[in-house]
Amino acid sequence: VIKLVGGDNIIVKSNDGKVRTCRIRGKIKRRMWIRDNDLVLIAPWDFQSDKADIIWRYISAHAEKLDTEGHLEGLK
Repeated sequence: VIKLVGGDNIIVKSNDGKVRTCRIRGKIKRRMWIRDNDLVLIAPWDFQSDKADIIWRYISAHAEKLDTEGHLEGLK
């Protein structure tokens, strides 16, 4: 997560190098609080590649495990 814009919109850098405007899905809207520098899982839209939905937020322990396994190489 790069920046919280407001409403349900967040600016996110994905592992393919693109910066996307993401929307928090309604299912997790009030259940997970997203902050700057959080690791999130996104689903890009089919009809607009510069936008996506946030479908999950990883806690710090899971983010560290993903980093040690080498899954976050495109984000550094």
